[in-house]
Amino acid sequence: MVVTDIKPVTKQKFQIEIDGQPAFVVYKGELFRYHLEKDREIEEETYAEIVDEVLTKRAKLRAMHLLQKMDRTRWELERKLQESGYPQIVVQRALSYVESFHYIDDKRYAAMYIQSQKTKKGKARIKMELMRKGVPAEFITEVFSETEDEENTKDTIRSLIKKKCSHPDEMDEKEKRKLYGFLLRRGFSSSDILSVFREIEGEKDFV
Repeated sequence: MVVTDIKPVTKQKFQIEIDGQPAFVVYKGELFRYHLEKDREIEEETYAEIVDEVLTKRAKLRAMHLLQKMDRTRWELERKLQESGYPQIVVQRALSYVESFHYIDDKRYAAMYIQSQKTKKGKARIKMELMRKGVPAEFITEVFSETEDEENTKDTIRSLIKKKCSHPDEMDEKEKRKLYGFLLRRGFSSSDILSVFREIEGEKDFV
């Protein structure tokens, strides 16, 4: 293995390229400690020591620090570690480490996210957002099945309608279409929206 390039990331951190491919990021002092120089061969023992002893420990600490700031999905944490320049084997070790202590748990994350968002958005919107965060679809389905309540969904729609319109029972067709589009974008199903609209039309007072 040959160090083919050394690129500064910051004043103190450097991206090491081995055999033409990005390998890892080290600090300035480690360049000298491990004799990392462009066009110089790196021994397998040296490479293993950097990966196993230096980078793995650092990635675990980095993962813990990131999770202290905010809860994250496994995919989000993996992406953050990759962006920091850690080799994939190191990233996986760090993920396994925090998973072993249940510091990351995608199902738990989905449950907390759904709980915090269900009064603002519909099921489809929440599901889309969780999938963008890398939460497996089966976890999302499981959590929804454990917590789903049709009446709660309709209550949320009613609450949003009330915020948008002071007299829902007096809406004209233009207002209904506008409100219908807004609710669809929030992830509520057409059947739930129309059901609430029909209920409103049959009421004299809407509270």
